[in-house]
Amino acid sequence: MAEKRDYYEVLGVSKTASADEIKSAYRKLAMKWHPDRNPDNPEAKAKFQEASEAYEVLSNPEKRQRYDQFGHQGVNFGPGGFDFGRDFSHFQDVDLSEILGSFFGGGGGGFSFGDLFGGGRRRRAADPNAPQPGADMTMEMEIDFEEAVFGSERTMNITVPDQCPDCHGTGAASGSQRVTCPTCHGHGVVIGGSGFFQVRQTCPTCGGGGTVVEHPCRKCNGSGQVRTPRTITLRIPKGVDTGSRLRLTGKGAGGLRGGAPGNLYVVLNVRDSDVFEREDVDLFVTVPISPVLAALGGSVDIPTPDGIATVSLPAGTPNGKQLRLRGKGMPDLRGGPVGDLVARIVFEVPTRLTGKQRGALEELAKTLDPGNFPEARAFGDRLKTFYNRRDKLKKNA
Repeated sequence: MAEKRDYYEVLGVSKTASADEIKSAYRKLAMKWHPDRNPDNPEAKAKFQEASEAYEVLSNPEKRQRYDQFGHQGVNFGPGGFDFGRDFSHFQDVDLSEILGSFFGGGGGGFSFGDLFGGGRRRRAADPNAPQPGADMTMEMEIDFEEAVFGSERTMNITVPDQCPDCHGTGAASGSQRVTCPTCHGHGVVIGGSGFFQVRQTCPTCGGGGTVVEHPCRKCNGSGQVRTPRTITLRIPKGVDTGSRLRLTGKGAGGLRGGAPGNLYVVLNVRDSDVFEREDVDLFVTVPISPVLAALGGSVDIPTPDGIATVSLPAGTPNGKQLRLRGKGMPDLRGGPVGDLVARIVFEVPTRLTGKQRGALEELAKTLDPGNFPEARAFGDRLKTFYNRRDKLKKNA
């Protein structure tokens, strides 16, 4: 199953878009992808429903807040996902009515949106006593770089919706029962509009269930759920990175009437290291050394996650030299080989020199000639060639 696109991306708006901007974006997409305008395009219906689903969520402040916080897991359209004929609640929007009516030129014909999207048949009300699975939940967690390298264990204290212990998820008070919804008369949907244009929408009173609670449970106010604190242990594996998502099966919202609980997804954000930089499974570190050590050669200590690795530098090591230490990088979360560590050697110019030190450097400078600086000499040659070409062009201009 293809992963759902971000609702803001679907409508082509920013996450800070106003309600008017969201409505305007949806109107354009509805005009573009309505199936009656695209009879030969089998993808038009899917794109129209995708845009309608995004608008249904982002145009509702409460649904939009849940979506911004929890993503698609925070918006539950029930079994089968979003259904235009059942879940779209904006039929009374004047602008939308004008859009949809324009497809048919204002003429008759007995068209019903419910027929177009499979909602024309009388909808069978869901069993109000059937088990209902709990919703998935998503949370973010910030961890240290060291935890990403070596793994760790975290204890989280969270609060989740869980089945009400008094009514066991039914929402009804003891001795009470569910009765037929007076608005939809048990159908779960209501029909709006008149003439050729009729639409169906989920019953606002019973939420599509066809029944309502006669006397709501006092503890959960008829919702069937109460907020419950939980302490959860999370094991962070080696090799995670920012954006890694860990699943805790059955640790999300509790189910109702014996339904299975949802899952809890923890999205990680790894803090930057003060020592290493990371690219996938490879690590990079900058190691400052004395220019004397680079000139004469010798041993240099390279930090790795596992400890210090001592490496021998040859005499005349150039500034910026990179050393690759195989298998000293990050563990692979997918079980592949450990990455490498790349150490970049840079010279640190000495400061706060004493008179004796300055004198020693001045004496050294007297003994040096261009042959001791091959990179500087090569740069001078390239520069000389550049200016010769420039002067020739100026002369011929």
